[in-house]
Amino acid sequence: MKLTKEDLDKVRNIEGFPIGEDEDIIALSDPPYYTACPNPFIKDFIEKYGKPYDEETDDYHREPFAADVSEGKNDPIYNAHSYHTKVPHKAIMRYILHYTDPGDIVFDGFCGSGMTGVAAQMCGNPDADPEFKFKIEKEMPYVKWGVRRAILNDLSPAATFIAYNYNTPVDVAEFEKEAKRILDECEKELGWMYETNHVDENGKQVYDMTGPVKGKINYTVWSDVFICPHCGSEIVFWDAAVDEENKKVKDVFRCSNCGIELKKTDCERAMELIYDHGLNKTISMAKQVPVLINYSVGNKRYEKKPDKDDLDIIEKINNMKIPCWYPTDELPDGYNTEQPKRSHGITHVHHFYTKRNLFILSYLYNKCNTTTIRFMITACLVMGTKMSRYGSRTGNVSGTLYVPSLIKDLNMLEYIKRKLYGPKGIVKPLGKISSFKYDYALLQTSSLNDIQTIQNNSIDYIFTDPPFGYNLNYSELNFIWEAWLKVKTNNKPEAIINKVQNKGLVEYQELMTKCFEEYYRVLKPNRWITVEFHNSKNSVWNAIQESLLRAGFIIADVRTLDKKQGSFKQVTTTSAVKQDLVISAYKPKESFKKRFLEKAGTEDTVWEFVREHLEKLPVVVYKNGMIEKIQEREPYLLFDRMVAYHIMNGLSVPIDASDFYKGLDERFIKRDGMYFLHDQVNEYDNARIKADLEPIQFSMFVNDEKSAIAWLYHQLETPQTYSELQPKFMKEAKIARYEKMPELSELLEENFLQDEEGRWYIPDPSKTGDLIKLREKRLLKEFEEYLKGKGKLKKFRTEAIRVGFAKLWKEKDYESIVKIGNRLPENVIQEDDKLLMYYDIALSRME
Repeated sequence: MKLTKEDLDKVRNIEGFPIGEDEDIIALSDPPYYTACPNPFIKDFIEKYGKPYDEETDDYHREPFAADVSEGKNDPIYNAHSYHTKVPHKAIMRYILHYTDPGDIVFDGFCGSGMTGVAAQMCGNPDADPEFKFKIEKEMPYVKWGVRRAILNDLSPAATFIAYNYNTPVDVAEFEKEAKRILDECEKELGWMYETNHVDENGKQVYDMTGPVKGKINYTVWSDVFICPHCGSEIVFWDAAVDEENKKVKDVFRCSNCGIELKKTDCERAMELIYDHGLNKTISMAKQVPVLINYSVGNKRYEKKPDKDDLDIIEKINNMKIPCWYPTDELPDGYNTEQPKRSHGITHVHHFYTKRNLFILSYLYNKCNTTTIRFMITACLVMGTKMSRYGSRTGNVSGTLYVPSLIKDLNMLEYIKRKLYGPKGIVKPLGKISSFKYDYALLQTSSLNDIQTIQNNSIDYIFTDPPFGYNLNYSELNFIWEAWLKVKTNNKPEAIINKVQNKGLVEYQELMTKCFEEYYRVLKPNRWITVEFHNSKNSVWNAIQESLLRAGFIIADVRTLDKKQGSFKQVTTTSAVKQDLVISAYKPKESFKKRFLEKAGTEDTVWEFVREHLEKLPVVVYKNGMIEKIQEREPYLLFDRMVAYHIMNGLSVPIDASDFYKGLDERFIKRDGMYFLHDQVNEYDNARIKADLEPIQFSMFVNDEKSAIAWLYHQLETPQTYSELQPKFMKEAKIARYEKMPELSELLEENFLQDEEGRWYIPDPSKTGDLIKLREKRLLKEFEEYLKGKGKLKKFRTEAIRVGFAKLWKEKDYESIVKIGNRLPENVIQEDDKLLMYYDIALSRME
């Protein structure tokens, strides 16, 4: 099948259509399985393999996947081709096996390197990893093995190109044969570029019976050159700052000419004029000089300083004109592109490479006659740049375009050979995916904001790892790959926080809401979405949750995913989160939505929601052999979910907290502080009898009044005196600086009762309502004081703001909500999901 210009015209107006010539988009594509643009063949794929949704005959039921997942990154498939973020496919397999049946269609709209597709297909080949199969069947005895089909989407052409190669079968023997042929040709023609004289310990040329002994360069170290601010002489950073004996780089070094102590930040870089054959003009770039050559003779490695012959070869290469095409695209303005531009004068893609490596990559890339060989080369494009750091095992600093002062300039021929056959090579994983079929996965390059190619209610399950705020600027980081591919990201709809793109948290949330609305549209009702989240900022976490809720999803569970090996930022930043969070949310049935909206304004909507939600929640969850308390079944969170669903649907909340808690006890069955439907409680009771264990006590953060009350509810399941509670409370409490936190004694008096022995306990339901109403009356009185004031609020009770917003919402006084919201510190609104919800919706009502 061919992709034609007529096909492109049909999808050209879809948001996210990439930047590139039609011929290049067509050349990169492999229709119908992969298009480097919106895929016009997806509709046919769904009609052929999908199962139409009919609520009357739909008997699907799953509880959320209520287990934490730990899965490492050392699988050969994971390591075949780098990408900025990846979830190990074996972790994703657990979710797919839980939520789907063989033949179901799985969708990932932020597919990245395509691990969701790999996971969906590997579900059909469990015998490829018997140890993993045994582990899964022990953890999840109910699983049904079998291929799930996948539809993968990403805004980035680089991402979809990588994902396509991960999800497409290949003849491994033919691939190896062709790759070897191309590499041998390149070695024969250009191998001399990596030759060096073998010298003895005195630096003298070594000879054997045939003449001078030549070594093969493994890598060359290049050093920045700085200008001494005191005497103006040049300082080769390697000579001044590197302690070769101890393999350390000094933070402070001396100028060899004047002896002054300096840091890099004290100096300017030396610049030099060079003729750029790619741009046909003279340019200025940071001066870098070769300082060390690591080379091999036979199986033994040696090191030497570059000699005259080495320098002559480098000079010869630099004066040569590369006969093959290579990208010369100018770097866009961006957060990540600023450093190489500012520090080294790298303004175009080809400046990231030494001339020698650019020669090799250009030769090999233009010899490629299969997508898989191009995939092998793109896997090496980043490590072949000046971003490769000397003295680092990880090569470049992931998630950046950082160019270091000491560059490890690799022998690209040898590196590509290692990438072919080494421990992290691609031959082994290609063998694993050779069992895949062409019609198991379809890929497209498009914005998730507007996926017109996918029909309503057609997807069985969604797993997604979206971009999280400012963590990574994908369009900038992918620019090198995409320059080689000749098709680039259209970053207008890119969901990101980026000052250069004029996108802050608000713009990010708006874009993410549109994306989740599309997810909601295409997912079948009564089905699940799993959102993997990585960010240490509460504001981004709340933005993601609100986007999910605005789209119509209902959150049912939050767990952790441990990928075991941290990214550079995770490992080096103390505030970075070390585990990812996983949100399980569902799309409610159409009949529920219909009943809910028909009964708007009545109390019936409250209990319709609670029944729907309880039905979706897990009944029994085990952790470390113990029954775990399910937070979603506790009254506070049930109330919060109910309120949020009403507000997100533009409805007033027809019941207050005290009546809600009374109603829970009247309509549902309570066990261990959790509520169950009548047909669920037997399962929980039986599990408790068999386990004969107490539920796990949650460890909770106490940072405001609401979390303090929740903590006290857990503590006072066993009545305790003030003196028993106080030291534990002080240990847990980490109060935000703006929070006007009541004393522990006041919290106890407002929310709990005291027995004759002075022990505080949780009141029975008949008395709880009176306490809540009394407490809310006090909070509203304090909120009224806030309403009368002017200027920024510096100290306040967040609970008073929450109660006040709820009252104003009921009265439809959106203006006052926004007025108070604007007086709060910005981070308070952004980092409190309840306040953010009221504020954002009220703001939209005023527009």
